[in-house]
Amino acid sequence: MFLVLLFVTISFLLLVLRLLYKTSVIHIFVKGLRSLGDKFHAYQSYKIPQHNEHYQENQLYHKISIYLNSLLATIDDDSDFTNLFSGSSKSNDISLHFDDNQIVHDKFFSARVSWTNEESEKEGCTSRSFVLRIRKNDKRRVLRQYLQHILSVADEVEQKKKEIKLYMNLEQGNRRWRSIPFTHPATFDTVVMDSDLKNKVKSDLEQFVKSKQYYHRLGRVWKRSYLLCGPAGTGKTSFVAAMARFLCYDVYDIDMSKVLDDSDLKTLLLQTTCKSLIVIEDFDKFFIGKSSTAVSLSGMLNFMDGIESCCGEERVMVFTMSGKEEVDQAVMRPGRIDVHVQFPLCDFSGFKNMASSYLGVKDHKLFPQLEEIFQSGASLSHAEIGEIMISNRNSPSRALKSVITALQSNIGGQRLSESSSGRSRSDEASEPAAGVFCRESVHTVREFRKLYGLLKMGSRRKESVDLSSAEKEGSQHGVQN
Repeated sequence: MFLVLLFVTISFLLLVLRLLYKTSVIHIFVKGLRSLGDKFHAYQSYKIPQHNEHYQENQLYHKISIYLNSLLATIDDDSDFTNLFSGSSKSNDISLHFDDNQIVHDKFFSARVSWTNEESEKEGCTSRSFVLRIRKNDKRRVLRQYLQHILSVADEVEQKKKEIKLYMNLEQGNRRWRSIPFTHPATFDTVVMDSDLKNKVKSDLEQFVKSKQYYHRLGRVWKRSYLLCGPAGTGKTSFVAAMARFLCYDVYDIDMSKVLDDSDLKTLLLQTTCKSLIVIEDFDKFFIGKSSTAVSLSGMLNFMDGIESCCGEERVMVFTMSGKEEVDQAVMRPGRIDVHVQFPLCDFSGFKNMASSYLGVKDHKLFPQLEEIFQSGASLSHAEIGEIMISNRNSPSRALKSVITALQSNIGGQRLSESSSGRSRSDEASEPAAGVFCRESVHTVREFRKLYGLLKMGSRRKESVDLSSAEKEGSQHGVQN
């Protein structure tokens, strides 16, 4: 009987506690205890006005506002309501605004602090301020670290919400850069490449972003340079866009044909901002005379790691090219190019990833035939295969058959290339080692180039033979006459 009575009593108490928990009674009780505890502590208050004495915006006020807005999901305040607003540019961007004298609590290293948003009027102008209230015995222990934490979180939030811009250099005028919103949708998830290589690049970028103090301790400029090498259509431009989205950096795309001289290139570099991706595409054209720029080799080297490149930090330089054979080795040395990333023509593994993304096909009866064709040496660029899949996206079977046809039309030239090029081991050993470098596609790309060279040489010989025949016929005709 006693046990039954005890069980009923405990059940009743649990029911009462559950009902109280779902009402404001517990909240009022905890709030009362907190207010009572505050009576026994000495506090220090700090006021952060929105504007200084010259009516310029206080950046610390701006950072604190961003930080407090970021606490939306975990906010602990003593008010009955908080104002929510949707951003004008992004409908899903919801921000938090506090009413006057509303108290918001925060914790940092077990120290409890509170924030109040106050409004005051001075000389007919309305001014707002945040007031930080912290216990005096916690002030020395956490105040400086807490403010640094606020700045760090605010910077991260701003960077994530930042609208990335694409800057393009103009031929003349005081404003050499023109910007438009950067809307390229590519991300590291959508880029088709070896997953291990992709993860290495992402890890390298993440480590770079966190290495400011490390670079400064070494006495080095906080920048990183990448070389993306591969034939057209292998995804180099999409990879640049993925890097920009991953870092949330603005992109400065330098058109070398609009650069007047070495001094002009320096000016363009000095006008770029920190947290930016500086891109020069088709970099190899600069070294083989196909670029119309008047920039010298020394001017380009100074652009890459000269004294002007030190006038700004947290920059990533990206150079893209189809081949490195014609490039001066002074350009390729570490310090000027830190990371080499090779972009091969599409292989069977990449093809399967594209089939899954473009067609929603993870397996198909034609896959064994496609794998055999890929292993025989035939290949296409990702752009070529992607275009075939997009054109036939309503019929995966037709898309795969079209890819097979395209590969089979390519395989003859590929085999001729393999028999005529005879790539030696010394060529393979001469490739430069770098931080991230994919070797698998080097022979394929090089063989295509050698095939092109052989065909071009053959056409020249044919032209010379035709010309000599024509001259002989002409001389014979003259003799007859």
